[in-house]
Amino acid sequence: MDPVFLQIGSFTIAWYGVLITLGIVAGVWVGTKMARERGLDVDLFNDMILWMIIWGLVGARIVFVATSWNQFENTPFPRVLLDIVNLRQGGISIHGGLIGGILVMLYYARRKGMDFYRYADLCVPGVAFGIIGGRIGNIMNGTDTVGRVTGWPVGYRWPDSARAFHDGMCVRNPNPDLDLSQYCQQIGGQMVMTAPVHFAQLYGVIIGVILSVAAYFWLRSRIPGWAFWQFWLWYSVLRAGWEETFRLNPLSPRAYLNQGLDAPGIGLFTDTHVISIPLILVSIWMLVRLRRQGAPAAAPADTTLKPS
Repeated sequence: MDPVFLQIGSFTIAWYGVLITLGIVAGVWVGTKMARERGLDVDLFNDMILWMIIWGLVGARIVFVATSWNQFENTPFPRVLLDIVNLRQGGISIHGGLIGGILVMLYYARRKGMDFYRYADLCVPGVAFGIIGGRIGNIMNGTDTVGRVTGWPVGYRWPDSARAFHDGMCVRNPNPDLDLSQYCQQIGGQMVMTAPVHFAQLYGVIIGVILSVAAYFWLRSRIPGWAFWQFWLWYSVLRAGWEETFRLNPLSPRAYLNQGLDAPGIGLFTDTHVISIPLILVSIWMLVRLRRQGAPAAAPADTTLKPS
């Protein structure tokens, strides 16, 4: 598992960026197709998408840095500023990216008179595709979004060739909740982590696939905003309830921790858990509200007699 997709001299292109880009491109294609079918402004949609990508990356990086400050706090100034803006080293927050994109849509709704929900629904497939690409990129990076050590049968033992994973886990322990050195040993000239962990990156890929399939059915609803809030609900439920529960992330309020070779590898509660709880409640409330409002009435057909 190699994080580098292409290297020419000192210039490198990472799998992570390539795969997220492919997901976004697929999402833009699907969204543009649906915008045309629904009689929406395709040029407005494509212009908005461009700015959503830019500000989505900004938001994704800001939230990642804010919630992972332990990775930057020991770096001297001004080097820390370069590390903060260096996306090539990895590290973005999906929640932050979504917030950045939504702020752009709100701007367009206010300044351009755009119907927020009708256009927001069209972005759901692209976000789901981006999650798939991003999590596959995490697998290639090795240390991104790694799972906790577990004794459950689902535990995944990373191959010795996954150098980035072993270096990250044995040399740069991403979480002080567990002393990972006890699971590392020298094999073939490098420190290798021999303990099985939750394959949290694969969990994320599966979640993205589930959301992609579900989006097809959500978008069949005539209620504007239905797909948008369904996505927020189920992404938050699946991310917090499945993927995040088994990820090796720091615990904000440390309520429960049970990990190791004789344990399930569970940790509660991370920042993502804390963020997801209000998102789930708000999403349920909005979906109930939208259902009560129902779909907008269709425009009446023009029955005026026209001269022949």
